[in-house]
Amino acid sequence: MISSRIIREDILKMIHRAGSGHPGGSLSLVEVLIHLYWKEMRIDPSNPNWEDRDRLILSKGHGAPALYSILARRGFFPPASLDSLRKFGSDLQGHPHMQSLPGLDCSTGSLGQGLGIAAGLALGLSLKKSDARVFCILGDGELQEGSIWESAMSIPNLEQKNIVAVIDRNRVQLDDSVKNIMPVEPLAEKWRAFGWTVANCNGHDSQEIERAFATPTDRPLVIIADTIKGKGVSFMEDLALWHGKAPDRDQLHEALKELK
Repeated sequence: MISSRIIREDILKMIHRAGSGHPGGSLSLVEVLIHLYWKEMRIDPSNPNWEDRDRLILSKGHGAPALYSILARRGFFPPASLDSLRKFGSDLQGHPHMQSLPGLDCSTGSLGQGLGIAAGLALGLSLKKSDARVFCILGDGELQEGSIWESAMSIPNLEQKNIVAVIDRNRVQLDDSVKNIMPVEPLAEKWRAFGWTVANCNGHDSQEIERAFATPTDRPLVIIADTIKGKGVSFMEDLALWHGKAPDRDQLHEALKELK
């Protein structure tokens, strides 16, 4: 297992060097991604295109810095490549581009599309008689997109039990809190009404995360992970300001000091 501190340091350094990016929603994803890539998912970094691997779709594609750090530290490509985030010609684009970087199963960035893509991937795997699973990470602000709910309704109807959706419920989106833009609660009741098994967890507590993923079910599973936007850096936490702002040199120094 990798330390969450290392991943958060990577995220902050990458975005600082790039001069742009999305620290808030990347920092909130760290513990969930660590669990997925070190404990939950069936993957082989030496063979990223392995046919029977589990797939992951980062539907909230602006969280790419977190995913890039995870992939590098897990062995899909050298960690030194992280320095090139958002540079011209880099494989580490501002949002995931699957044709340029090993370990990516889907190009994302336009919100609201990931769960529908997950449904298609899961159906294809089932038709191939593969027992691989598809994991889809959604933002809670992203749930304001109607296409998410079309997919949420169709997946249980098609009995797609090989899908696990994870909602990064950090309660803050680009401009303000989610509830002030367009409320999406009550989430658990809505997903249950559509036929999903629902599990809740503290998205920064590894034991709670593991328990949520182990929830017994004969339906598709959705995990509502309560997280903090900007987790780990006091002056970033719970602030929409840090949705898409790069820290300057002094802010980076202060943030890294806090993490240590």
